[in-house]
Amino acid sequence: QVQLVESGGGLVQTGGSLRLSCAAFGNIFSIYVMGWYRQAPGKQRELVATITSGGYTNYADSVKGRFTISRDNSNNTVYLQMNSLKPADAAVYYCTADLGTLPGKATYSYWGEGTQVTVSS
Repeated sequence: QVQLVESGGGLVQTGGSLRLSCAAFGNIFSIYVMGWYRQAPGKQRELVATITSGGYTNYADSVKGRFTISRDNSNNTVYLQMNSLKPADAAVYYCTADLGTLPGKATYSYWGEGTQVTVSS
């Protein structure tokens, strides 16, 4: 069984910063892609950023230059440094990981329960 545990959400003023963390626990053989998605009230869940095991990153246009994704492969942890936050960034942020639990077996996507980010204007 695999569990993703997020932390670091909270309330911040416009222009402020937050750092989200997400650690994967359980029967993990290898994690290939880790990432962050977000969902605001009344909107669909959207990609924020992803990072491969080799460090290749991908960002939504709306966060480029403000957010930085990174990971610690030795600790199965992914981070999201969020700077210059705007009210439009307010959402529940979800961590995701594409991982395999056994060598040579299929990979599956796992999700955290989400952490709330609120940005006051």
